[in-house]
Amino acid sequence: MVFIVIVIICFLLQMIAPWWIIIVVAFATCGIIGKTGKIAFWHSFFAICLLWIGYSLFKSLPNDNLLASRVAVMTGVKLWWALLLVTGILSGLVAGISGYCGYQFRMAMLAKKTDDKIA
Repeated sequence: MVFIVIVIICFLLQMIAPWWIIIVVAFATCGIIGKTGKIAFWHSFFAICLLWIGYSLFKSLPNDNLLASRVAVMTGVKLWWALLLVTGILSGLVAGISGYCGYQFRMAMLAKKTDDKIA
């Protein structure tokens, strides 16, 4: 569920919002519906990694990877597909860490609410 929600919301919002909207979406989604820390991290990671790699391929393949190849050479990677993998992994890590933080934030708020009831 977390995977599907993050993919759909990020796909729609990244048409009008900057790249860092993935942080907000992963944090909020995992904070609301994340079941465990492991699920929060990995579902966020794979959702954004696959979304960004898929969208990059969708944009890059029709023009014979011209821009991706030039950017890869500029960054020293030399291979356009390696650049897409690095981009996907980095964006996945950003989203995964954000999703895990969202889950931990919810757990901290629930623990605080429980402590307030006891006191």
